[in-house]
Amino acid sequence: MTTPDADELRRRTQDLLAAHPPAATDRTDFLKARFDAGLAWVHYPAGLGGLDAPRSLQPVVDAALAAAGAPDNDPRRIGIGLGMAAPTILGYGTDEQKRRFLRPLWVGEEVWCQLFSEPGAGSDLAALGTRAVRDDEDWVVDGQKVWTSSAHLARWAILIARTDPDQPKHRGISYFICDMTDPGVEVRPLRQITGEAEFNEVFLTGVRIPDSRRLGPVGEGWKVARTTLMNERVSIGGARIPREGGMIGPVARTWRARPELRTHDLHQRLLTLWVEAEVARLTGTRLRQQLVAGQPGPEGSGMKLAFARLNQEISGLEVELLGQEGLLYSDWTMRRPELVDFTGRDAGYRYLRSKGNSIEGGTSEVLLNIVAERVLGLPVEPRNDKDVAWKDLAR
Repeated sequence: MTTPDADELRRRTQDLLAAHPPAATDRTDFLKARFDAGLAWVHYPAGLGGLDAPRSLQPVVDAALAAAGAPDNDPRRIGIGLGMAAPTILGYGTDEQKRRFLRPLWVGEEVWCQLFSEPGAGSDLAALGTRAVRDDEDWVVDGQKVWTSSAHLARWAILIARTDPDQPKHRGISYFICDMTDPGVEVRPLRQITGEAEFNEVFLTGVRIPDSRRLGPVGEGWKVARTTLMNERVSIGGARIPREGGMIGPVARTWRARPELRTHDLHQRLLTLWVEAEVARLTGTRLRQQLVAGQPGPEGSGMKLAFARLNQEISGLEVELLGQEGLLYSDWTMRRPELVDFTGRDAGYRYLRSKGNSIEGGTSEVLLNIVAERVLGLPVEPRNDKDVAWKDLAR
């Protein structure tokens, strides 16, 4: 089979539209047909939503479908599945796991969440203490996870747990797919500074996970998790946005519409941040082009760093630009939203929500270490836990 080019993808897209006109086709049925036609993510293997085509050709399909009014799969609602679970399943899953999970994940029939962070293992994720103990063909899992976006909506979760406490912390971890509807899984809302409970804490008590839902070899879960984390940082920091998309857009629109708010100092700061946001956007485009050649690398950590810093500085500028209006907050109602929205609602929401950007997806301090060691080649920080069994570490 020859690798499809842009013209071939346009032809396949038109065939899809002719066979399933968006205006006359149920939304879910159209998305399933798109997946089956290999036009979901064209760089994935044939039969798994793709055509083994270059990743760079995905915009050809997306543009043609958007022009025809075709529905998308609501990527903000299923971002964890698309950006983290799917590439990990593709890289480490069995053929049966890929066939079972990728189609309903992409279509949006099944929402995913990420059971990684714990109360005592956030920045130092490899120190996690959730245990998975083998019992015949199952693993019995006990522990607590925290900062779990969309856990209240999720059917499935990607989960890392300690399977061998006698090994050093990075070598005694295994990676699982957890059914969030199973007995022993309890989801509790965590109300945030915004008033919402987008995050959750998840308690796992005697949860039985079949060994058939393990990703990668026993004890090599940290290697699998690194794939998830690298993809997570790209999906957060390197998302495809138009010029003046993201946080800079509302500030620029307010500046143009409200000349009475302008000052010379605010003008200089806005110009600086506008240029930095555009540089970050173009760098994200280059990073996505590099992904065509393979898996994301440490460069995604740099993008995530820039994303967090810019969002916090831009949202702070917006609140200052609005003056007294910037001190208002529209609604403190506790709600459990169905999607992660960094830029929605008003200026006060954006300012408060951006505070989490330097924590979620890897803290900025951890990402600075990754960039220093793996991009700049600086000496690795000294560690006193490298060859010490997890059970012997001070906690």
